Amino acid sequence: MAGAEARAAPAGGLRIDKWLWAARFFKTRALATEAVSGGKVHVNGERCKPARRVHPGDRLTIHRGQQTWEIDVRALNDQRRPAPEARELYAETSESEARREAESERRRSERAVADSAPSRRPDKRQRRQIRRFIRQDGQDE
Repeated sequence: MAGAEARAAPAGGLRIDKWLWAARFFKTRALATEAVSGGKVHVNGERCKPARRVHPGDRLTIHRGQQTWEIDVRALNDQRRPAPEARELYAETSESEARREAESERRRSERAVADSAPSRRPDKRQRRQIRRFIRQDGQDE
């Protein structure tokens, strides 16, 4: 392990698809390449190609599913390391963290509302009860 940590980062930068894979944003390089080619990743506000070189200090915007990360590249590593080590390769901006947390909370609350809705339509007996209840409510006024 010490040999891998002592390994120098490439001087000319690292391909963005390889860095995204090493930082564990994508499970495979092919998925990372597909995301970059599809415009889901921007470097310093600009769309890029998979061969684009990233350097420490670059700001990346990554859209994956319903989540969006805005991160600053801290270090380069062309090997996929354990998750705690991979998190040291980047720093997420505080606005991005807050936005992702708010979006996650919104989805959780939407799911709770959707779960409270009836799972099926009322059957004949239940429809009769609803009609009786509505008629009864209308007669009280």
